[in-house]
Amino acid sequence: MKALAFWTLAFVVALTGLSVAQSAEKQDAGPGSAREKLIGAWRLVSMEEPGPDGKVTRITDRKGILIYTRDGHMSVQVMLPKSESGVSNDYVQNGYEASFGGYDVNEVAHTVTHHVQGSVTRGLVGKDLPRVYQFSDVYLILKSARPDEHWSVTWEHY
Repeated sequence: MKALAFWTLAFVVALTGLSVAQSAEKQDAGPGSAREKLIGAWRLVSMEEPGPDGKVTRITDRKGILIYTRDGHMSVQVMLPKSESGVSNDYVQNGYEASFGGYDVNEVAHTVTHHVQGSVTRGLVGKDLPRVYQFSDVYLILKSARPDEHWSVTWEHY
C-alpha cells in the first residue's frame, strides 16, 4: 500500500511539474513575448562594426535575411558587396555569411541564442551564439553577447 501511495504521489508531482512547465512555455511565447516578435523574416538594414582604427562604422550596402520559425529554427544569410568579396573571418567566407540551426530565447536576459548546426564557416558548427536583442519600432537590433565583439546588426521585419 505504501508503494502505491508513493507512486501515486510521484505521478501527481510529475504531472504538476509538466503542467507548470507547459504553462510557462505558453506564457513565454504569448502575443507580446520576444519569441513571438522574433518569428518571421527580417531584412538586413545595416551593420555597425569597428574599423581598423577602432571607430564604429555603419554599413548599409550589404544584403541579408534572417528567419526565425515558430518551431524553433533559424537561418541567417548576409552577402557583402563585391568590394568585400574576399573578406573572410569567423562568420564570413569570401564575402558571404550563412548559418542555420535552432534558437532559444531568454526574455529575462534579453538574449536569443543561435545553436549552429550548419555554416559556411565550419568553425561555427556546433557552437551556441548568444545575441542580445532589442526591439525598436519595426526594427530588431542584434549584438554579440561576447565582450570582445563590438558589432550590431539592424533588421527590419518583412
